[in-house]
Amino acid sequence: MKLALFDLDHTLLPLDSDYSWGQFTVDIGWRDAETHTRANDAFYEQYKAGTLDINAYIRFSVAPLAEHGVERSDAAHRRFMDEVIRPAMRPQALDLIRQHQAAGDQVVIVTATNEFVTRPIAQAFGVSELIAIELERDPQGNPTGGIRGTPSFREGKVVRVEQWLAARGLGWADVTHSSFYSDSLNDLPLLEKVREPVATNPDERLRAIAIDRGWRILNLFE
Repeated sequence: MKLALFDLDHTLLPLDSDYSWGQFTVDIGWRDAETHTRANDAFYEQYKAGTLDINAYIRFSVAPLAEHGVERSDAAHRRFMDEVIRPAMRPQALDLIRQHQAAGDQVVIVTATNEFVTRPIAQAFGVSELIAIELERDPQGNPTGGIRGTPSFREGKVVRVEQWLAARGLGWADVTHSSFYSDSLNDLPLLEKVREPVATNPDERLRAIAIDRGWRILNLFE
């Protein structure tokens, strides 16, 4: 198997889908603008600094889903896709995925954003395999605020990819070539695990590491 792994936010998309979804819930009146924006901005700064408490963030981010229920949440997400995500999708990112698919690579999006936000986005990119944070749900299907299993965040991305492989009766030894595209220092564990790490639209700290280690640097949106 040849494996092509992609981060999502600021890698395939020139925005953070989780942060943007939060702002969208403000725009549609689900959250108070000032209170939400202050908290959302603080969590985003923690993410960029590598200090994010992922469990606290998930409790914060999925609260509106439980409040408004599955049907209304799904309808709101369809609007989010049409108004925010699809206009932000760039041909360069779509072309890169298509190139890997045409070469016979198994393409997987591996993201620290939760499955509710990202599954429709992965489908829009034509990618069927998604590794994202899985949400605990009550019997009605509403998120409880908890995380099911290992969160696909930092070292957890390596764990989740290994679980994905194991579910198919495979391990790293069965992967003849592996690549991972990411913009963030948070993804260093998985970048170090694959054969071909690609620093994609990298932040300053990841760019410095990529230069030092001779990794490929891809500026996808320039």
